Amino acid sequence: MKKYWIHYKPFLLFLFKFLIVYLILTFGYQKYLAQFDATQFEVDDVTELVANHTKQMLLFFNYDSSTSFHESQPAIKFFFNKKFIARIVEGCNAVSVILLFVTFVLAFTGKWKSTVFFIIVGTGIIYGLNVIRIALLVVLIYYYPSQEPLLHGVIFPLFIYGAVFLLWIIWVNKFSLYAKK
Repeated sequence: MKKYWIHYKPFLLFLFKFLIVYLILTFGYQKYLAQFDATQFEVDDVTELVANHTKQMLLFFNYDSSTSFHESQPAIKFFFNKKFIARIVEGCNAVSVILLFVTFVLAFTGKWKSTVFFIIVGTGIIYGLNVIRIALLVVLIYYYPSQEPLLHGVIFPLFIYGAVFLLWIIWVNKFSLYAKK
């Protein structure tokens, strides 16, 4: 048994750190979300910020876009060319994806400064790509509404998770303690 522990110790430590960090971050996020009353259709601040940044991005490119709070759901209604296109809900804000990213980086140990720097930069990249993802999704659904299931359910999740996967590869190969120098 001791032989297996020694052999698999790096993996088991990674798994243990991953689970502990993920549980702590998820618990913290759930406590944050508990501040908002879904029965009163309150939207959390991060989701509202993502919706606003998406609207601002589209306005920057001279697209007619606007948002309003949904009257019967904890969501933000997104309008494109004065047409209601999408609901932006808590799951659209990419916080759960960012938590997964941060958990992996913390569990796959690196130097303290590079870890903090990579988490900050990676979180910014994921957030920015998520805003771009939603903006593209809104425009494409407007012009190709019949493709919404494919776009929303397949293409755009691959977009955001693919970016996270690439960030993980960069972390492991360039900055973690396991990176070859």
